[in-house]
Amino acid sequence: MPAISRKYCYLCIEMKKKYEIEIPDGADRVLLHACCAPCSTAIVEWMMAHGVRPTIYYFNPNIYPLEEYNIRKEESKRHADSLGLDWIDGDYDHEAWRRGVVGLEHEPERGRRCSQCFYIRLLAAARMTAQLGLRYFTTTLASSRWKSIEQVSEAGLRAQAEVPGTVFWAQNWRKGGLQDRRNALLKEYNFYNQLYCGCEFSMRKDDQE
Repeated sequence: MPAISRKYCYLCIEMKKKYEIEIPDGADRVLLHACCAPCSTAIVEWMMAHGVRPTIYYFNPNIYPLEEYNIRKEESKRHADSLGLDWIDGDYDHEAWRRGVVGLEHEPERGRRCSQCFYIRLLAAARMTAQLGLRYFTTTLASSRWKSIEQVSEAGLRAQAEVPGTVFWAQNWRKGGLQDRRNALLKEYNFYNQLYCGCEFSMRKDDQE
């Protein structure tokens, strides 16, 4: 084999290692914060294929309006029910969420408002993790190409620090072919696929584009 080919193969192996999904020690049960059904599908499939059973926690008070929230919620529950997984409905208090991001209304996407939004949702996930007697929690937010992995991970680690005994499973859920698998499962399940992130601010941005 020519030297350049060996070098290419070596780089491919290293890239595969870099993006390999690693299961934390003892994480046979985890709480999965789910932002929506489409983003959950490939992650849940991967977890179950690797001996990890997720409890799906749907907590997304950022979503607006209520009708949109309910559509996404029902699709998430449909997904969990089809696999026989536990599914938990988080409280929907959009006004409380608005108070949590006050002063950040005009921040751009991937700005400080998004960081705070992630933290609000993942703090609730960490608390639910502890309430269920679990240790690990992670989120489908880290699967969206529209979101900053760094912001999601930072919010998860902040939440972990607030709730003793919990560990945030920081993972780039876009890699390992999961993005392509997500798109395939979206069609298989015929899920509703939202056209904006969820909050009224992301809706406004999409309307202007």
